[in-house]
Amino acid sequence: MRLSHAKNPEPADIPRQRDELERFKTAINLTEYAASEGYQLDRRASSRNSVVMRHPGGDKIVIARGEDDHWIYFSVRDDSDNGSIIDFIQHRRRCSIGEIRQELRPWVGGSFVRPVPGLYVPEVVAVSRDRAGVIRALAGMRPLITHRYLEEERGIPRSLLEHPRFIGRVLVDARSNVVFPHADRDGPCGYEVKNRRFTGFAPGGEKGLWVSWVRSTDTALVLAESGIDTLSYAALHPDDGARYASFGGTMNPSQPALIRAAIERLAPGATVRIATDNDEDGAEFAAIIEGLVAETGRGDLAVERAVPVDAKDWNDALLRASRVAPAIG
Repeated sequence: MRLSHAKNPEPADIPRQRDELERFKTAINLTEYAASEGYQLDRRASSRNSVVMRHPGGDKIVIARGEDDHWIYFSVRDDSDNGSIIDFIQHRRRCSIGEIRQELRPWVGGSFVRPVPGLYVPEVVAVSRDRAGVIRALAGMRPLITHRYLEEERGIPRSLLEHPRFIGRVLVDARSNVVFPHADRDGPCGYEVKNRRFTGFAPGGEKGLWVSWVRSTDTALVLAESGIDTLSYAALHPDDGARYASFGGTMNPSQPALIRAAIERLAPGATVRIATDNDEDGAEFAAIIEGLVAETGRGDLAVERAVPVDAKDWNDALLRASRVAPAIG
């Protein structure tokens, strides 16, 4: 649609126009508007609190909704390309605020042509400012395929990082740190950060669960304390039917419910394999997880405790095995 040039507003009109812009930012579903512009949903990468959409021209955006009900987006390709629906249009076309107002008025007046249902997300869970920052940070990271720290210092074989179970579930940030993204029931909520002599967690983020890709045919869930320990266990005990999860060390009050939900999603007859550390804390975590299995009432599930032999955790066990048999992986 060709947009006409709007006149400069009279001073008395400015407050009214500001209110109109505010309404555009809150009332127009940005996933719906993006769909009308040719963006397509990436359902596998989306969650209740963040929606990933791709354009055939190569653009990739993440859309969320702030706690103030503002729809916001972040471009994965360009750090400067983010903001409200107003910013979304301005970054993609040369047009004035007046022209944008003319285009968006039908979207709040009900006279626009709605995209086909299924091409957008009707409801997106609102997020806090901190969680919006987590979602934005994750959007700028890329999938990790090889990493010197993991391979040379942690003994994680590259073949494991390239495995379909893990590809895209371990990321790398702009500083080349290894990142394990955490999610809760609503979606991304934080991330573990690891590198040589450095361990951290997302500023303002909260622990959820880091989870590998899952399949409906999985026969086991392996639960470990950290992302690196989970990868280490997978390297030592390959199992094509296992899905993997970690809780990032000490548990917060919301994590037991997330673990229980992960257990409840297992297929009948599956195994819960508890791969916590070989120490007092590891034994305590194992007892908590065993209790969560019992709470589900799933008598069909088997429960196993996998304890690293002569090692504190599974990465120690992997490094010991690598020294004995360097060809692992």
